[in-house]
Amino acid sequence: MDNKTKYQRDLRFYLTGFILSLALTGMAFWAALGTTLSSGKIMAVVGVLGIVQLVVQLRYFLHINARKQKREDFDLILFSTLVLLIIVLGTVWIMGNLSIRMHTV
Repeated sequence: MDNKTKYQRDLRFYLTGFILSLALTGMAFWAALGTTLSSGKIMAVVGVLGIVQLVVQLRYFLHINARKQKREDFDLILFSTLVLLIIVLGTVWIMGNLSIRMHTV
């Protein structure tokens, strides 16, 4: 495979990811600002679109897929996400506990 063919394939791959990302972002904005859905349904729609956006970013830009050689990269992302969740949820838990103890609920 020559360089031009590889370049065109990579360009098409990145443009597909970019267009999908723009479409998902636009749908999230439309759901939040352009619909008359209840706030719970809006949050659910935006959450699902966010998860799909994450998958698109991982696949098209970080090149994370199900192949065995990329498994280490995926494990690293999962571990980083776990550490981030522990930090964020721990902070929310502590701040909520402090708020209750200070009677400012």
